[in-house]
Amino acid sequence: MAYQSLQQEYLQIPLVTRAYTTACVLTTAAVVGVSCLLVLDPASAWRRLIDSGRVKEGRRVEGKQLEIITPFQLYFNPELIFKHYQVWRLITNFLFFGTVGFNFLFNMIFLYRYCRMLEEGSFRGRTADFVFMFLFGGFLMTIFGLFVNLVFLGQAFTIMLVYIWSRRNPYVRMNFFGLLNFQAPFLPWVLMGFSLLLGNSIIVDLLGIAVGHIYYFLEDVFPDQPGGGRLLRTPNILKAVFDIPEEDPNYNPLPEDRPGGFNWGEGQRLGG
Repeated sequence: MAYQSLQQEYLQIPLVTRAYTTACVLTTAAVVGVSCLLVLDPASAWRRLIDSGRVKEGRRVEGKQLEIITPFQLYFNPELIFKHYQVWRLITNFLFFGTVGFNFLFNMIFLYRYCRMLEEGSFRGRTADFVFMFLFGGFLMTIFGLFVNLVFLGQAFTIMLVYIWSRRNPYVRMNFFGLLNFQAPFLPWVLMGFSLLLGNSIIVDLLGIAVGHIYYFLEDVFPDQPGGGRLLRTPNILKAVFDIPEEDPNYNPLPEDRPGGFNWGEGQRLGG
């Protein structure tokens, strides 16, 4: 019964949020799981790998030689991508968030929360547009990644999601660990200050804010400017794959089938 309830809750998570969050958790768990296996029980782990045929006796325990998942197989490396055709790195560098700990949990909570609120809020019924935002943001970060010393871009991508949500919900009041009260647009900068206090590089936060602002400006600001227009248009192929066909405008549903009065355009109150 508990399993069915958990499964039901999992399936109720919007498609894109569910897919991306799951991929991040599984990728990190795979890397950490293999590392823990080799560190905590090296003799048993070694024997299991030999018995499974994945490595022969007499070979050293190295991720490359064992052909197991390691961060070195996932990180962003332009030379390996373009010269050795390891194109999977364009995706996997967005999926690994480091070892399981406070930083990992912090990132997963923010990723899940704001990705879901975007998908259920301003992107509700527009899954193709949401996927296109992912692709656009990932493309820009990859380009910028050529010029900055970052090997994993998942945290910057999370900041991008937070930034876009915060700009689209400017009047929502936020509470940060019960210490600070501020309006939503300040949230990315508060997170950057928090990263600075923890001794982390703020390049990650600045990259996420920059890419998020570019998307927000092109999608929400520039079209309303004199002489402006929409420069970002979701490809029809994405709409054909992800968007549900529109209902017949002449169809009049029964009263019990009509949606409730919740206004999805309103911001959601967070943290008290």
